[in-house]
Amino acid sequence: MHPAPSVIIFTTLSGLGFGLLFFLGLGLPNVSGWIALVFFVIAFALAIGGLLASTFHLGHPERAWKAFSQWKTSWLSREGWCAVTALLVMALYAFGVVFLDQRWRLIGWCGALASVLTVFTTSMIYTQLKTIPRWNMKLTPALFISFSLAGGALLAGQTAIAQPLLLIAALVQILYWHLGDKAFAKSKTNMGTATGLGADHTIRAFEPPHTGTNYLLREFVHVVGRKHAEKLRVISFVLAFALPIVLLVVPFHHAFALLAVLSHMGGVALSRWLFFAQAEHVVGLYYGKR
Repeated sequence: MHPAPSVIIFTTLSGLGFGLLFFLGLGLPNVSGWIALVFFVIAFALAIGGLLASTFHLGHPERAWKAFSQWKTSWLSREGWCAVTALLVMALYAFGVVFLDQRWRLIGWCGALASVLTVFTTSMIYTQLKTIPRWNMKLTPALFISFSLAGGALLAGQTAIAQPLLLIAALVQILYWHLGDKAFAKSKTNMGTATGLGADHTIRAFEPPHTGTNYLLREFVHVVGRKHAEKLRVISFVLAFALPIVLLVVPFHHAFALLAVLSHMGGVALSRWLFFAQAEHVVGLYYGKR
């Protein structure tokens, strides 16, 4: 798929934002007053900013509110409800912490749960798509949630928790790349099944269906060179996991903490670009692109 900037911003920022809200809901870090306000402002800015960015990928952003009516069948609709619930509950919890110096634990726990569920529903939007084998894996939700929690712990300044969570997210990322590279072949989808002429692997396209482009080619067919992808994977892995872990191990300094956060955000954004760019939609077979 062509990686639209809006969905990269959406999945990167919202994951970090709701990850930070998760830890704030658990009372981490243990702050109040104006210091707590700064943490909540960052969390809400990331979460809401990411959600708003996602609307720019819609054909009619002004109709986004209609998605809330399809919660029985649509993961996008469920994501919307979970996001609104998490934001409202955490707003109430934030009010108590910032202005009343009160921690209503039950409300905080509910907000933390809703935050994780929001990330899960976001991941299921992609996991459910059988037409993209690389996404249609049980590991996709694990990828989104592990990234969110690791980034949230990092933003919350929870070094002791962030280190193991970053390691877990790194392992999930490696496993996801390993299994994802085999997913298309494992799906047993080929030119024969794409054209309806049978599962014969000897079928090849004589010429493209048409000479011009169309919506399917623009949105769902994007080919990334193997060497190019490998280099980007190494860069994203170093930025998202290796460098932040090293910076967390050295004697603490606020500059190192900020650098770790910025490095992680850059690595996650690059990983998300690969997530969409390497999404091999089966429709590419029909056009001889796989």
